[in-house]
Amino acid sequence: MATIVHDPRDARVSVREISALIEAGHEVTYLAPFTHFGVEPRSEVTAVDVPAAFGRHRLRALRTARQRIRSLASEHDVIVLHSPELLMAVEGMHHPGIVWDVHEDVPASISLKSWIPSPLRGVMSHAVARMEHRAARKYHLLLAETAYQDRFTRIHPVVPNSTVVPTHVPPTGDDRIVYVGHVTKARGGLALIDVAERLDGVVALDVIGAADDQMRPLLKAAHERGVLRWHGYVANADALKIVEGALAGLSLLADEPNYRHSRPTKIMEYLAHGVPAISTPLPAATALIAKSEGGIVVGFDDVEGVTKAVRRWIDDPVERQRVADVGRSWVAQNANWSLDGPRFVAELERVANG
Repeated sequence: MATIVHDPRDARVSVREISALIEAGHEVTYLAPFTHFGVEPRSEVTAVDVPAAFGRHRLRALRTARQRIRSLASEHDVIVLHSPELLMAVEGMHHPGIVWDVHEDVPASISLKSWIPSPLRGVMSHAVARMEHRAARKYHLLLAETAYQDRFTRIHPVVPNSTVVPTHVPPTGDDRIVYVGHVTKARGGLALIDVAERLDGVVALDVIGAADDQMRPLLKAAHERGVLRWHGYVANADALKIVEGALAGLSLLADEPNYRHSRPTKIMEYLAHGVPAISTPLPAATALIAKSEGGIVVGFDDVEGVTKAVRRWIDDPVERQRVADVGRSWVAQNANWSLDGPRFVAELERVANG
């Protein structure tokens, strides 16, 4: 399992996929930037520490990963790549078990990369799309979303970004709302602060996640004013414990191409932990809310809509709990890693067996 951009505690990579492999009895080597993120490797894996790729600082990480992967390749049945940059690291290799785990719309995400000069983003997006198509011809692909099939000519197996559903959760409360995930302007960072200010004295807002350079000082200032509680990065399992018992979970993503076709994992996590969701009207998010009946959809940048939804659930705890229960039941049946984890393991076993 290899990444040069993710925190080694990443929920999909570590919490779900590596755990599923270990539970199935497989040996796992985890190549990741442990030192960069200040993370101690979990004891069940063989850890390989590499530099992190971030912003324009990517060449050293890519070179090191290329060397490590090539030196380890012959000892491993399957090599799973979680960073699209690593497609360049395996270029020219002839290992039969190279798998690219596709869990974002990479060409569309270029528009959100502030470190890439605006005039170059179109060119970069086109180049990345060509790289994707080349990878799809040469390697095995696993897709995190069915909608990603549209980017490729061949059909590839889908391992959804589902979530672990706990056996028991507490009922919803009426004194706080939550947000889990990386905080950027495009992910609704400014709206989170605005919501917190409007609901100050009504409910508290727990913001759980690291922030980019733009949002970090704004979140810190809001935290210091007591407008919200910013926890910074928290390991996924611990973050979801904070979610439990909240009144609502927020997913206020902007209308960006990279977000339109991906079901926000945070919505599924909120519902799995017994908390109803409030989401912006991205197509995949809207479909998720409609199917699960586990939340409310508001407009983009509709802070007033968010505050009205929160106040509505404060005033009607019976309806709030009904929505939470229905949403949790849907996730348990349709977006449950207990069901998808074995399928993921089976796909890698299929690759390993040729």
